[in-house]
Amino acid sequence: MSGDRPSQNEVDESVAARPFAAPRVQMDGAHLLRAIAALAVLYSHISFWVIDDLGESWWFLDASAAVLNGMLGLTLHLSLVGVGIFMLLTGLLVTRSAMRQTRRDFMVARLARLVPAFWFTLVLVLLIGAAENNGDIGIGIVDAALNFVLGGFFLTPQVLVLGVTWTLVVQAVFYLYCTAMRSVLRSAPFLVPLVGAVLCVSILLYNLTVPEGWAVPFLTRVAAILPTLFLGQIIYLAWARLVAWRWVALAVLAQVEVVRLAIHTDAFWMGYRYLWTLFVITVAVVLLARYSGSITRWPLVHWLGTRSYAIYLLHTLVLYRTYNTVQPSLGTSAAVLVFLAITAVLAEITYRWIELPAARHISATYARLRARSTA
Repeated sequence: MSGDRPSQNEVDESVAARPFAAPRVQMDGAHLLRAIAALAVLYSHISFWVIDDLGESWWFLDASAAVLNGMLGLTLHLSLVGVGIFMLLTGLLVTRSAMRQTRRDFMVARLARLVPAFWFTLVLVLLIGAAENNGDIGIGIVDAALNFVLGGFFLTPQVLVLGVTWTLVVQAVFYLYCTAMRSVLRSAPFLVPLVGAVLCVSILLYNLTVPEGWAVPFLTRVAAILPTLFLGQIIYLAWARLVAWRWVALAVLAQVEVVRLAIHTDAFWMGYRYLWTLFVITVAVVLLARYSGSITRWPLVHWLGTRSYAIYLLHTLVLYRTYNTVQPSLGTSAAVLVFLAITAVLAEITYRWIELPAARHISATYARLRARSTA
């Protein structure tokens, strides 16, 4: 009977919900790369704080800088090394999900993974700030609320509760772009990083040429970092054999040109050394992402890999307070060790009691609601 036939909209939704044949690429080295990225982020902020902000020295930083900066030519303080690895991994691991899942499923999965720990950390920062300032959180209620949706980065001047979360803006833009380009990602995937490069160039040129009042300065940083996500996406498309090698080469060159433009417009303070650093970390991701050696099964590597997001969110909350309290009496080495210990405890608590259970609860609730809606 015609009355029992599904409507065209229902047929279209059913087709869109079918899993897309995006090949799975085994990533046994993902936790190892996350562990390296987390350690690089910790190193970077310790180095910035001790050397640049305090004007002091520490034997470990002096020795490591001689190798990492002097011999290997990486950016000073390993700036953007950890962030770059995290971004490359995001593009590498998320692209398949963006191709297979519906737009709604994809975004719910990403939000369930990122938002609970992010909000928990913001609340913790505000509570600690209020405790240190006799109940005053230091910013207005509206500005504080904007930080929960990453709006503080777009204010002039910026009003930030947790500065490291600027990377979440970049990730959110990438997620939204992937959902908007989902059909293209399925039908002509080589176009997605190429169009992304064009958009990044457009943003950089827009902020460079328009009057100051019309520019959105923070978008310059977003456009400058997005190529790392697109490089990860290109690696997946190449490994999954969804894109011919000539398109892979063209897409990579497009991202390199975006980075070169960003350097030329002073989006990166470390200049062209960042381009070399990006090359090094891209090679590292290519070599280690599918590596399955014994080191990938070390408990410490697994712990760092699974807690890397919590470590990233929490470490600046702990670093400066711990260092200022411990260093004057026990020295820099003891201060760093205490900082690492406190960060590890807070990361474990956040991962076990906030990040993991919240993600499971949100995913399960969404699955029930979706099943009920379908029924």
